[in-house]
Amino acid sequence: MAVKRILVVDNEQYIQEVAKICLETVAGWDVVTASSGKEGITQAETYQPDAILLDVMMPDMDGITTFEQLQANAATKEIPVILLTAKIQASDRRRYAQMGIVTAIAKPFNPLELASQVATALGWN
Repeated sequence: MAVKRILVVDNEQYIQEVAKICLETVAGWDVVTASSGKEGITQAETYQPDAILLDVMMPDMDGITTFEQLQANAATKEIPVILLTAKIQASDRRRYAQMGIVTAIAKPFNPLELASQVATALGWN
């Protein structure tokens, strides 16, 4: 089976690094990172990841706007998206699900559980 490629889009360098190390070490996935929504869209088009972990709160273009642009792009609309967010209410989860977002993972996340949370959400295990 081919190695899964994950794109992590977060404006915080620390979050990118922690997620990258955890997903590569724990799951053996290939991880690509981006620091902004705009860069994330470019990386998604270029690398065609198997999934995208997308921060909600980012300057310039937030995660929801980034998701909407990914959905509007024929090259990226089929890529499943999981949000990383500090605030998750039940109403947010419903709204995200209605938009077509796979799930939301709360920040701060447990680095050792991140890969299994992603795999479970995407049905990879």
